Amino acid sequence: METLQVVGHQLWQRISRSMELVERRLRLAVDILEKAGIPYAVVGGNAVRIWVAQVDQGAVRATNDVDILIRPTDLERVKQAMQDAGFFYRRTTEVDMFVENENDSARNAVHVLLSGQMVRPTDPEPNPDVEPYEYGEAFRTLPLERLVRMKLNSFRLKDKVHLLDMIQVGLIDATWLARFSGELNARLQGLIENPDQ
Repeated sequence: METLQVVGHQLWQRISRSMELVERRLRLAVDILEKAGIPYAVVGGNAVRIWVAQVDQGAVRATNDVDILIRPTDLERVKQAMQDAGFFYRRTTEVDMFVENENDSARNAVHVLLSGQMVRPTDPEPNPDVEPYEYGEAFRTLPLERLVRMKLNSFRLKDKVHLLDMIQVGLIDATWLARFSGELNARLQGLIENPDQ
């Protein structure tokens, strides 16, 4: 029994440390971009967390990476600023990213998404611009409708989960269907009608 308690305690410490590292990486990246005067918006799970927490802190979901939206014209400036701060640049087939140590996993990276560009050729529309933005937890994020649009556009499993979280806490409901058309409308309607899928 003592062994299970020790293992459980160590596991909770690792989980807590993991969340602390993500938060630290997020704040470090934002600080670098703010000091360099580069327009950006925090997107992905961290942006969803900001919006969900305003309604129900108990519904906030942990995330293990950091997603930042920038303009393509600012990518070289971002590379320079991040590398000057000690990050390492890496490019995969689809994503630009920065890691703190050369051998870090892509899961532990700051991922860069480019405004006005498609993440995948099959996406219904390109990413939105970084402006207008709103401040949440001392960093810039997208207004809720733009964030929802990005999630509907990407629509991977984690995007669906994020959208369902927002539906569950009442940030999104059936009245939102009028804001979207075509494939995005159909995707949102499917989630609203079948939240337990």
